[in-house]
Amino acid sequence: MEEILATISIALAATIFIVLSFSIYLTIRIFTGKSITNKEYSPVHATIFDLLFHSDELYDYQTDLARKKPTFRFLSPGQSDIFTADPRNVEHILKTRFDNYSKGHSSRENLADLLGHGIFAVDGEKWKQQRKLASFEFSTRVLRDFSCSVFRTNACKLVGFVSEFALSGKSFDAQDMLMRYTLESIFKVGFGVELKCLDEFSKEGEEFMEGFDEGNVATSLRFIDPLWKLKRFLNIGSQSRLKKSIATIDKFVYRLITTKRKELDKEQNIVSSLLKFYTIFLIGFLQLLACSKAVREDILSRFLVESEKDPENMNDKYLRDIILNFMIAGKDTTAASLSWFLFMLCKNPLVQEKILQEIRDVTSSDERTTDVDGFVQSINEEALDQMQYLHAALSETLRLYPSVPVVN
Repeated sequence: MEEILATISIALAATIFIVLSFSIYLTIRIFTGKSITNKEYSPVHATIFDLLFHSDELYDYQTDLARKKPTFRFLSPGQSDIFTADPRNVEHILKTRFDNYSKGHSSRENLADLLGHGIFAVDGEKWKQQRKLASFEFSTRVLRDFSCSVFRTNACKLVGFVSEFALSGKSFDAQDMLMRYTLESIFKVGFGVELKCLDEFSKEGEEFMEGFDEGNVATSLRFIDPLWKLKRFLNIGSQSRLKKSIATIDKFVYRLITTKRKELDKEQNIVSSLLKFYTIFLIGFLQLLACSKAVREDILSRFLVESEKDPENMNDKYLRDIILNFMIAGKDTTAASLSWFLFMLCKNPLVQEKILQEIRDVTSSDERTTDVDGFVQSINEEALDQMQYLHAALSETLRLYPSVPVVN
């Protein structure tokens, strides 16, 4: 019995010593060399632990602080995190001297496990190369038309589900519905595959959606949790969940990339065979080639074609990172903005009526319109250009409730 107690005492003492040593080390790292009293630097509000304490109300808390002092610092191990809501500073950082400001080692390290070498997690030449490639691909007419087609199709589904709830008088979670809508749309545009988030959900699709959301949350926590590296080392807490989420995401995404590569190879083999044995039917071949290129509408297929020019650097890992970064850029941001927009419409019925009237005027529809598919098809670029009041209302919603409230 005495031996057991002695062993427990030693283990407890060792644990206390490790915790105290780590706490002292962390304190030194946080407060050393930070020019805390120097008035040439932004004022210090608190340490990063303060943000962790307010993690459940983080944006509201930061907004309250910004009202009192638009630029301030939080002390974290090895660095100071500067927050600013001053329009002059924001313009200087994001526009005037954009080249002077990089994500930095800390941000890249926080994002690396989930986002890899995607555009949101890299600096310098890698960022420029991806920005150039993405700008070219996203500006192509084929991708724009495909995206519009996907969003229209899923909008029809969304209207159908909302109508069912309205007729039954049941309540529903609008933000959850919009999250599913945007994930379904972004996934189709990104991978050319339907997750079927809006109707039945495959087991793999549901696991991917849960893993994707959990991975986002766990990665975001790294920016306010100075202990995340210790948690990763011990494989506990949020970092354990992140590891499992990434494994789920990678399994799903890599299988899709492999499938797409096989489809592309099969397509090229068919075209090569036709070219070799049926050259006399050149016109038919050209038509087939045009059709084969037309199906490469999703982003993954287009990047797979581009990767043939540089297979060593644009490997499956690189493609995985590009697509996940694209999904993160489009999924939550779009759904959150639409949710706030609906919230603001409910609070401002006069604005709601003006938007409704503008849509009716532009599309020549009225309250008796029941052809949802026909109505959705009438919402084209020309029609949207005429909906200036709707555009203003959406812009005001983004001003009041920005979809990316904190830019790192």
